[in-house]
Amino acid sequence: MKTRSRYPTLLQIDVRHYLSERAAALGRPATLDDIPDIDLGGWAEAGFDLIWCMGAWQTGPAGRRVSATHPEWLEEYRRALPDFQASDVCGSCFAIQDYRGHAALGGDEALDRLRRRLNHRGLRLILDFVPNHTALDHRWTISHPDYYINGNEAQLTDSPGDYCRITTPEEVRILAHGRDPYFPAWPDTLQLNYGNPDLRAAMRRVLHAVALRCDGVRCDMAMLILPEVFERTWGIRTEPFWPGVTQRLHAEMPGFLFLAEVYWDLEWTLQQQGFDYTYDKRLYDRLRALHARPVREHLLAGSDFQDRLARFLENHDEPRAAAVFTPPAHRAAATVTYLAPGLRFFHHGQLQGRKVRVPVHLERGPAEPVDAAVADFYQRLLACLRDPAVRDGGWVLLACRPAWDGNHTAEDFVAYAWSGRHGEKYLVAVNLSDHPGQCYVTLSSWNDLGGKTWRLRDRMGMETHLRDGDDLQASGLYLDVPAWACHVFAIGEARDTGETPQRDTDQ
Repeated sequence: MKTRSRYPTLLQIDVRHYLSERAAALGRPATLDDIPDIDLGGWAEAGFDLIWCMGAWQTGPAGRRVSATHPEWLEEYRRALPDFQASDVCGSCFAIQDYRGHAALGGDEALDRLRRRLNHRGLRLILDFVPNHTALDHRWTISHPDYYINGNEAQLTDSPGDYCRITTPEEVRILAHGRDPYFPAWPDTLQLNYGNPDLRAAMRRVLHAVALRCDGVRCDMAMLILPEVFERTWGIRTEPFWPGVTQRLHAEMPGFLFLAEVYWDLEWTLQQQGFDYTYDKRLYDRLRALHARPVREHLLAGSDFQDRLARFLENHDEPRAAAVFTPPAHRAAATVTYLAPGLRFFHHGQLQGRKVRVPVHLERGPAEPVDAAVADFYQRLLACLRDPAVRDGGWVLLACRPAWDGNHTAEDFVAYAWSGRHGEKYLVAVNLSDHPGQCYVTLSSWNDLGGKTWRLRDRMGMETHLRDGDDLQASGLYLDVPAWACHVFAIGEARDTGETPQRDTDQ
C-alpha cells in the first residue's frame, strides 16, 4: 500500500453502470472480476487513492418493483435513457437488502478479490453504508420488525406515501418509509428506529462487519441519525450513534476511513463525531452560482475544518459538470475545487466529459462519446494533484488587490499558494467570471522571493514567464487574463537564463 497522503483523491464508480458497459463489450454478463487490470492500474497511475464502488451490496426484488413503477422515476429514466426498457431497472443501490456482495456482480468472493486487486496497486476500497433505512425485503422485517418506525392505520390513511403495510408470518405491520425532514419519503425503503437500543446495537454490528470487507465507508445521508435531526423528523429521542462506532473502528483498524454525505451545515458536527471527511456541498453550490466572493469567504474557514472536507464538482446526486457549466466555466470551477485542500472527489465519467446523470435505479446509461477537450483538461489537472506539494504540502488562500483604482475585477479572482516540504511553490489563480480581469495576487506566504529571478510555468497550459523576485515580493503577481482563465504556476528559481525578467507595472 502506498504512503497515504494528507489530501487523498477519490474516484466514485457506480459498479452496476460500469459493469453494464463491460457486459456490452464482452457479450455476456459481467462481474467484479471482469474489471480489467488495465483499468485498476490506470486509476492508480492517475493518482487516485480511494475507489468508491457504489452499488456493490445485495438489493432485492421489492425495491426493484417500486423502482419500476414509480411515475416520477420513470420519467427520469426516459430522460436519461432514450431507449429505456423495463429490464434496465435494477432498483436503487441504497435500498440494501443485505450487506453481502451482490450475487449478480459475483457475490462476496468477487468483492473480496476486487479489494485485494485494488490494495495490490495501492488503492483503497470504499463501500456504501446506509444507516438510516433498509430495503422493503430486508430480513429484519420478519425477524425484528421493532427495529423500524411502526405506524398505525390513521397515519397510513393520512400519509399514504410515508407508510406501508408489511406482512410477516405472524402479523401485518404498518412501517414507515425512510425519509429526511424536508422531502417525500423513499418508497423503496423502511425507516430504522434509532430510539430502539437493540437497533443501535444491531447497526453497530452491521457496520463492524462491513468494515472488515473494505478500507472505508461512504455513509449515506449520515446526518439523518444525529439525535437532534432524528427527533425533529420522528419525534423520538435517541442516543448518539456515530462517536462510539467511529472511535471503535479507528482504534481497531487504524487508517479506516469514514466519509459522510451531509448537508444543512452539519459538516463540522459530524467531523467532531469521528468522520474523517464530510461532503462540501456549500462550496459546490457557491461555484454553481459562479461568484468568486462567496467562494473565497467559504475558503476562509480554519484548516482543521477545510482539511476534512470532500470537494466535488459532481456525483450521482448532482447533474454532470459538463452539462451545467460551459467548458471554460467548467475548467475554472474544477481548478478552484480540486486545488483546494481536502479530499478530492471525482465521479465516474466526469473525466471524459459525460453529460447525462444516470439514476441509481438503472443498471445502464446511454453511450456517450469522450469529450477530448475535457479529458485533456482533467489529465493536466490530475497531474497537478499527483505533485507531492499539492498532496501533502501547505495551502494558503491569497488576497487579490485591484490592479488600479476603480478596477473592481480583482473581486472575481480566487487564488491559492501551495508550498512543498522541499521548497516547491505553486500558485493557483482563477478568474471566476465571464469577463476579463486584472489584479495583483499578493504572495505574502513566501518571504524568500527577493533578490532572485523566478520562472513561472503554467501546468494547465503552455505559458512560461520570468519575473523579478523583488517585484513579486513587494507588489505581488500582476494578472491580466480573459474570462474563466485558470492557471497553476509551478514557480522555480531561474538561473543563468540570459533573459531579462519582466517587471509588472500598474496600468
